[in-house]
Amino acid sequence: MRLLVATTNPGKLVEVREILAGLGFVLVSLADLQLPAPDETGATFEENAALKASACATWSNLWTLGDDSGLCVDALGGAPGVFSARYAPTEEERRAKLLRNLAAVPDPKRGAHFFCAVALSSPDGKRLFRADGRVDGGIAWAARGGNGFGYDPLFVPAETPGKTLAELSSAEKNRLSHRGRALERLRPLLEKLQRAGGL
Repeated sequence: MRLLVATTNPGKLVEVREILAGLGFVLVSLADLQLPAPDETGATFEENAALKASACATWSNLWTLGDDSGLCVDALGGAPGVFSARYAPTEEERRAKLLRNLAAVPDPKRGAHFFCAVALSSPDGKRLFRADGRVDGGIAWAARGGNGFGYDPLFVPAETPGKTLAELSSAEKNRLSHRGRALERLRPLLEKLQRAGGL
């Protein structure tokens, strides 16, 4: 059974495939189907996840998994938040901008969390199932590690002090990441969908 992951981000698609391995879905992306990504006009992660899931399900006539996630930094009032992917033009520039904005912030005040909202939409876009996940931690002083994407090289989870998300193995990262936790909460529904071919 095909399941559309409403993303054009290849790193995110790889991560979702790893997290959902064993469920038996053939995961395809918007790029695979040559579909555009809908504009993220929601004010919250939850609104954007639902918007992406329902719009892309309608376009593709497939069960669709949409997510919206971001980094929320305490010292920046929760920024970049829902604008995490639009904080600067490229991943490298986004990380550099974040470090510049935190240059004068000492370790005890560099707290942050990653948040992910996921939504699973029926092919007609009318039924939505939701879940979310969060991981707390802080921001490192420099990017470290090569396993991950986005802000992963800067984020140090509370569960792995001294190691950024990008320094963890894929299995370690997926076990404690915001996206891993959100999808794990959705797993029972996905298992039911795969068994029955519908919900």
